[in-house]
Amino acid sequence: MEIYETLAYGNMLTLDGMVMCTQKDEYVYHEMITHIPMFSHPKAKRALVIGGGDGGTVRELLRHEQLEEVTLVEIDALVIEACKLHLPETAVAFDNPRLNLLVEDGIKYINDCEDGRYDLIIIDSADPVGPGEGLFTAEFYSQVHRCLTPDGVMITQSESPRFNSGVFVEIYDTYKQIFGQDKVQCYLAAIPTYPTGTWSFSYSSKGNSHPLQFNREAAAKFSQEQGLKYYNEEVHTAAFALPNFVKQLLQTGSQQVVK
Repeated sequence: MEIYETLAYGNMLTLDGMVMCTQKDEYVYHEMITHIPMFSHPKAKRALVIGGGDGGTVRELLRHEQLEEVTLVEIDALVIEACKLHLPETAVAFDNPRLNLLVEDGIKYINDCEDGRYDLIIIDSADPVGPGEGLFTAEFYSQVHRCLTPDGVMITQSESPRFNSGVFVEIYDTYKQIFGQDKVQCYLAAIPTYPTGTWSFSYSSKGNSHPLQFNREAAAKFSQEQGLKYYNEEVHTAAFALPNFVKQLLQTGSQQVVK
């Protein structure tokens, strides 16, 4: 883990040489990985975040008063402490009474988790290298599926479709095998400090919730009242409009379509 002070983006957290977040653009990632599922699955009461030691994902989740409990499982205590010190705007929610903070292995936690425990599980993982590699396996996602309620939703960061095409195709094939072909949706966001600037997220539903069926008025009001910088009701819909090359990757399951 390293923290860099940059002129353009403020303090920057990297893990295994990969940019995780910066002070200036972290809000894009964290707003999109949380508010899309929260407005698509408004009955969610219990949420689990695997990874996310910078604190941004739980910060955004805890804006939603409907959540009775948010559990964060982060394997590296040093990430949490470093972000409290160097990215304080991101790590602002660690003292929230609704947060259950656990410093342990997320894979072990999921394996030991009871069936149907969580309404929402967010895999806020690093890239599939080093310690994060185990979070990109079919076995792990099958266990996540087991831990979801019948109407539960899994959200993951699913890499750059251009920069990491191989991983992107492989994990979406895996999601569809576990959740069902029509239960998995891809959506995009613009994050300047991530490879190619275009980043993807997956929405996998165990039940019937669909990310394009949501309360637009509630989302608009929430975005304004919370002072969000990226997410709003229009972005929610637009994020699921995919470029042709992304559609082709998802349809063919082959990198060969990318020239």
